[in-house]
Amino acid sequence: MVDDAEIKHGYGTVTDRNFIGIEFILIPAGDFLMGSNQRKDETPVHKVTVSKPFDLGKYPVTQRQWVKIMGNNPSYFKGDDMPVEQVSWNDVQEFIKKLNEMEGTNNYRLPSEAEWEYACRAGTNTRYFFGDTESGLDEYAWYSGSTTHQVGQKRPNPWGLYDMYGNVWEWCQDKWHDSYEGALVDSGAREDSSSSLRVDRGGCWSSLARYCRSALRSGNSPDNRYGFTGFRLLREL
Repeated sequence: MVDDAEIKHGYGTVTDRNFIGIEFILIPAGDFLMGSNQRKDETPVHKVTVSKPFDLGKYPVTQRQWVKIMGNNPSYFKGDDMPVEQVSWNDVQEFIKKLNEMEGTNNYRLPSEAEWEYACRAGTNTRYFFGDTESGLDEYAWYSGSTTHQVGQKRPNPWGLYDMYGNVWEWCQDKWHDSYEGALVDSGAREDSSSSLRVDRGGCWSSLARYCRSALRSGNSPDNRYGFTGFRLLREL
C-alpha cells in the first residue's frame, strides 16, 4: 500500500469515515471523455460533465462492513477485509436503503457508470489510468487469479482509489445499453433502457488484463449473485 503523499495531484485524502468504517475520497467536479474505440459497446467516445463533487469509497465495500448492516456474509471467499461478493444488484440496493435509514440520510447510492469511469480514469485518457499497455497492471490489480484479496494491497489510482481494476466487478446504478448512442451529457445514471441488465465495471480476480480497462463495460441480471461481483459506495455531498 502506498502513502497518500505518493498520490498525484494532491488527491487521495480521506474526507471521512462513516460508522461502519467506510473511508471516502473526495472526487472533484470536471469534464472527461467517456468510452473508447476498443469495443462497439464503448462507443461513441463522448464528453461527460460531472457538475458536482462527490465522495467515493476508497475501497470496495468489505465483508466486515456488509455484516454490520445486513447481519450476514454471503461471500464465497471469506475474509473480513476482503470485498463482499455474491451480492446481487438488488441486494446492494437493500444494503444502501438500510444504511441511509441508520444514518438518517439519503446520500448513499451506487455510482453511475459515468461517475465510476470518471473516478477510475482520474484525469487520464489512456486505456489504463497508468498508461496504454497492460504491463504495469500487476502493481494495481488482482486479476487472472483464483480468489479475491484483502482490499488496498495494491497501488491506488492517481486520485487515491484502490482496487478499481480487478478483485471484484463493481455494480453501477445504470441499466445496460449496447452503446453510448443517446447517452447523457451529464454524469447521471441511464435508467431508460428496455434491458433488465445492470452495469458492472472494473474486472475481477479472474479477469484477463484486457478486461480491467477504464472503459470496459459489462452487464448482468440484477438478481444474479456471483463470487466475482461486489460494489463501491458513493456518497452525495
